[in-house]
Amino acid sequence: MTTSQPAPAGTTYPGKTLGIIGLIAAFPFNLIGLILSIVALVQSKRAGYKNTPAVIGIIVGAVLLVGSVIVLIVLIAVFGNLFAQCADLGPGTHYVGGVTYTCS
Repeated sequence: MTTSQPAPAGTTYPGKTLGIIGLIAAFPFNLIGLILSIVALVQSKRAGYKNTPAVIGIIVGAVLLVGSVIVLIVLIAVFGNLFAQCADLGPGTHYVGGVTYTCS
């Protein structure tokens, strides 16, 4: 029977640094941070360690990614409507329903 020994003092466990990087990257780069955090968590689990920064990075990355997708969908809907209005109206400044559209 083999038992795993804990890492000697002063050494880091697998995935710890990557988990921290994934957590930090999850804020500006949601998908990249999410992927890095997942990889870090898998590495830590295989070595038998808990990786709290990786778990937090997964949560933050997933929540921000979903939020970014929702914002993107709303922006596409808003600007898509504006472009559709301009396509119908043609170039120039138009007043429709109290709203000013400037199309070029």
